[in-house]
Amino acid sequence: MQQRHSSAAGLGREYALAFAERGASVIVNDLGADTKGGGKSSAAADKVVEEIRAKGGKAVANYDSVEDGEKLIQTALDAFGRIDVVVNNAGILRDRSFARTSDLDWDLIQRVHLRGSFLVTRAAWNHMKNQKFGRIIMTASAAGIYGNFGQANYSAAKLGLLGLANTLAIEGRKYNIHCNTIAPVAGSRLTETVMPPDLVASLKPEYVAPLVLWLCHEQCQENGGLFEVGAGWIGKLRWERTQGYIVRQKNQSMKPESIRDHWEKICDFTDATKPANIQESLQSMVSVLSQVESQGDVGVNPAAAAASAGLGSGIDPTKAVGQKLPPTTFSFNHTQCILYALGVGMSTKDPDHLRFLYEGHPDFSCLPTFGVIPSQAAMMDGGLSSVPGLNIDFTQVLHGEQYLELYKPLPTSGKLTSEATIADVLDKGSGAVILLDVNTYSGNELVCYNQFSVFVVGAGGFGGKRSSEKAKPPVPPPKRSPDAVVIDSTTRDQAALYRLSGDWNPLHIDPSFAAMGGFKAPILHGLCSFGFAARHVLKQFADNDPSRFKAIKVRFVKPVMPGQSLQTEMWKEGNRVHIQCKVKETDAVVLAGAYVDLHGASGASPENLSQGGGLQSELVFAEIGRRIKDVGSELVKKVNAVFGWEITKDGKKAAQWTIDLKSGSGSLHKGPYGGKADVTMTVSDEDFMEVVQGKLNPQKAFFSGKLKVRGNIMLSQKLEVILKDYAKL
Repeated sequence: MQQRHSSAAGLGREYALAFAERGASVIVNDLGADTKGGGKSSAAADKVVEEIRAKGGKAVANYDSVEDGEKLIQTALDAFGRIDVVVNNAGILRDRSFARTSDLDWDLIQRVHLRGSFLVTRAAWNHMKNQKFGRIIMTASAAGIYGNFGQANYSAAKLGLLGLANTLAIEGRKYNIHCNTIAPVAGSRLTETVMPPDLVASLKPEYVAPLVLWLCHEQCQENGGLFEVGAGWIGKLRWERTQGYIVRQKNQSMKPESIRDHWEKICDFTDATKPANIQESLQSMVSVLSQVESQGDVGVNPAAAAASAGLGSGIDPTKAVGQKLPPTTFSFNHTQCILYALGVGMSTKDPDHLRFLYEGHPDFSCLPTFGVIPSQAAMMDGGLSSVPGLNIDFTQVLHGEQYLELYKPLPTSGKLTSEATIADVLDKGSGAVILLDVNTYSGNELVCYNQFSVFVVGAGGFGGKRSSEKAKPPVPPPKRSPDAVVIDSTTRDQAALYRLSGDWNPLHIDPSFAAMGGFKAPILHGLCSFGFAARHVLKQFADNDPSRFKAIKVRFVKPVMPGQSLQTEMWKEGNRVHIQCKVKETDAVVLAGAYVDLHGASGASPENLSQGGGLQSELVFAEIGRRIKDVGSELVKKVNAVFGWEITKDGKKAAQWTIDLKSGSGSLHKGPYGGKADVTMTVSDEDFMEVVQGKLNPQKAFFSGKLKVRGNIMLSQKLEVILKDYAKL
């Protein structure tokens, strides 16, 4: 059942009849006052109720003022048990030129239109929240949108209603409460005094009601919209903004003369942008500050950058594609590697992480995703502003996607050189996509390749192609539940720590700066979440071995707030692990279409153990890997040893495995041990299966030469702990 509130003449009457005709139960509210708010009568509301009931509908009259919103909503609850729809339609006029508007003229209008809508809606709000459904309509007016002589009071209230509706749309979204605003043009008690009779006749209220019914329907997903409607026509309105112009430079005062000289560009609506929310509205402000702050620090040419910003979307792919940016160099040692590892959430509380955090560790390594750090200088140092054919507004640049491929494990110190090229420029209509390919070398040796995909808001429409064969595309995950899920919390200081790896944008540290971007607090770097997700895959499917890491691709979807938990969902398909990363607290996806490619199959989980080698032992080691995951910590306490296995087939080595029950919570991986195993066993695939199934006594196998043992032979007895209950193996 649906209940709604309306006034009982003109539009209100039409809404009431239309809702009732569709089966809704209706509360018809009308004070019965005149157009100026004077007098009071129950006749108007009663008449509509009688009309509805005569047609077999359900309706109840209410004569309270909208300023008694609680009473009005209570009538609905008493009569019908719930409230689903509120149409705020009550209004009066007190038209005066501004100089003649009295306090009373002003206050009465605000009270009925704005305060009345607030009070009625507030009374219904919690009921809608609890039932997870609500539809609210605010009635604005062309006078509020455009202004109108003699209606300062009315215009202010009507535009106030739009502001109220916009915020309710945001606050109500997660409760399935939608709030939209209509600006109707219809013949009513309010318009009959100001319009010619023949125009009033053509602007019938029944030409407005269908829009209200659709906006209130449970299938309608419109939320936060503004619609002009009348005479059978409906149009949606939105804000529009010029590209604007940066008139300030770092360490220089900003002068009115600079604004005067660039006034035409400031007011030029060519290639206008259309911000849809406060984040989009303030994003450019953040980018401006970021750009101005970076001038003089990282080589942005203020004149070139400002000039390109002012030119809007002057993009010419024929000039830009293939252009090389100035090469950049990056010198580093173990400090930067460790700082990066801490920045993406590694911790000494996990013994597996020590190889990335301690330069004295025998397997000290650099995290694979550190490969984005040397290459990002090409982006940060303003090189894009020097590219011909890229006259873009750098305040509108967003990081859209990232691809990283390693050709060898990254060194833990040295000097790397990066060379960047504009691979392609795409026209996405609402914006442009620039693909920046960056190759990073150690001397003459290619170490890694990055592809930055940057989106320039509002720079589309230059007639370019929409897609490119050079782009590394995101790939959706399989349609099944993930094979593994890792939840990892970020700290309040995660962004403060990560920025020390080289992304100094104040958006990630300065609360006032973040507020200008529409964020409650500084946000985490997208490439920080990227690092978290990559190391989750590295641990889950590659035993934290950086040499197994080949490539990663992600699409950045939403920001993460430091302190939130990241939930990485992983699907293994051959050597590719598909990933999706969410904020656990909100379930919002932050990395999508993502994957990590690994070298070789890992023994850490059953789905990636191919039978390609035709080895029966593969499945046994898969089960051992599962057992270690379940009770690894207990096994480490009991066994405290590292076992190496060499499995042969037809007299040749066919597979190597390491069972580490010495460090952390234990692990299994395919391949030799990085250090020295305590004991190494060599056995054929067939004899291994005989031993495991209890058909062949291990001692007999040893003495007959079927099982060869190197190292501490006494430790081999402890293998019984892992191999017992062989039926399940």
